[in-house]
Amino acid sequence: MKYTIVINASDEGFSISCPTLPGCWSQGKTEEEAITNISEAIRDYLTAVKESYQGEKIREIEVAL
Repeated sequence: MKYTIVINASDEGFSISCPTLPGCWSQGKTEEEAITNISEAIRDYLTAVKESYQGEKIREIEVAL
């Protein structure tokens, strides 16, 4: 899957967030490190969400933009 990320440079490196996943953010000393870190944060976020819905009736829908 593809996710939109927002990258912000600072004096300490880069902060990065995924606007479609509230609270999902990370950072890194380099842009490459920040992107690697947000990829891991997204995986962890999605795993936590999936676990929180275990036992629930789940469906997927497709939405076109």
